[in-house]
Amino acid sequence: MTDKRRVVVTGMSAITPVGVGLAHSWQAMVNGTNGIQHISQFDPTDFPCRFAGEVNDFDPLCELSSKEARKMDRFMQFGIVCGKWAVEDSGIDVSKIDADRAGVNIGSGIGGIKTIEMTAGEFTEKTSKRVSPFYIPMTIINMISGNLSIMCGLRGPNICTVTACTTGTHAIGEASRLIEYGDADIMVAGGAEAPITPTSVAGFASAKALSTRNDEPTRASRPWDRDRDGFVIGEGSGVMVLEEYEHARARGARIYAELLGFGLSGDAYHMTGPSPGGEGASRCMNNALRNAGLNPEDIDYLNAHGTSTPLGDIAETLAVKLSFKDRSKDIAISSNKSMIGHLLGAAGGVEAVMTVMSIYNQTITPTINLENQDSDCDLDYVPNQARSMPIRAALSNSFGFGGTNGTLVFSQI
Repeated sequence: MTDKRRVVVTGMSAITPVGVGLAHSWQAMVNGTNGIQHISQFDPTDFPCRFAGEVNDFDPLCELSSKEARKMDRFMQFGIVCGKWAVEDSGIDVSKIDADRAGVNIGSGIGGIKTIEMTAGEFTEKTSKRVSPFYIPMTIINMISGNLSIMCGLRGPNICTVTACTTGTHAIGEASRLIEYGDADIMVAGGAEAPITPTSVAGFASAKALSTRNDEPTRASRPWDRDRDGFVIGEGSGVMVLEEYEHARARGARIYAELLGFGLSGDAYHMTGPSPGGEGASRCMNNALRNAGLNPEDIDYLNAHGTSTPLGDIAETLAVKLSFKDRSKDIAISSNKSMIGHLLGAAGGVEAVMTVMSIYNQTITPTINLENQDSDCDLDYVPNQARSMPIRAALSNSFGFGGTNGTLVFSQI
């Protein structure tokens, strides 16, 4: 087997409840901006949870024609526009590269649920003749990658990852391996999600997964706080351009960071709950560190899954202690979900982008709403204020239903 090729990040973008575009999202998170509000996309009056992390200022026509946009579910619009912006940020001119070696892996956890709901309603109330011929391509998840590859002329690997709330992380990790082992030189990778719909919110609410702090939605997402009562659902996209190091250098690209390692594991324990003691998540972080060739003492920051659920936050804390032992109390840990909610399949994409931005700017985004820290969660969670500090290398964690785990390791270049 040949040696792994180096993989670097040369372009990024994000669409989140606190900002549309990389610069806006990053600055808002550094400022601790809260993006949680009462749901406006449907009437949530009779729902146990009536708030979410909505993206309010997104206009798909900024990058798509009205004809194109009409043929895409909202999750797809997020992913394609975010992907286009990431490619633009990378400075890649597709006409000047080997497009056969440039590909896409942008996934989603749920996909076109809004279009599915609307079409099912029309089918029930009317006839099958009312179902749009674009119904299938509007809803299937791989059409983000498919459409983006067509629009940008990227003729390399064209795939998508679907692993629940670990989707964005796995998409980036798997894309990096295509570059490492020579199947591509450039990959556009990440996740997108638009799950703020009646059946989606009702389903998570019925599972008792969502916060019900309806009188104080801005204080609902509070990872590691003793008063947390569930996660807040959100929407958006996070995408990055990964590139082989020498390829990036040859074209004079700006390099944000290096992607050193990728780890995966399965809890093999429960459909929705974490394995006891955080063993599954710990194995995932250990695998990522091994793949990166790093030791626990090399890590300065961890962008946590940090969902604000009673069991999940404790399990991740225990996992960090298992993996980092005495070093665990010296690692700065924060959760972007405290500000934007849980973007499901897009979460890992957005959080990977913010992890790289933290390394690039040597600044950690805070965990807001951490007012009374849970005694069982006793690590450094960077409460309420951003922190400037040296960051040599950082982890980004994602854990999903089905016990699927993913960890990315980024470092300064």
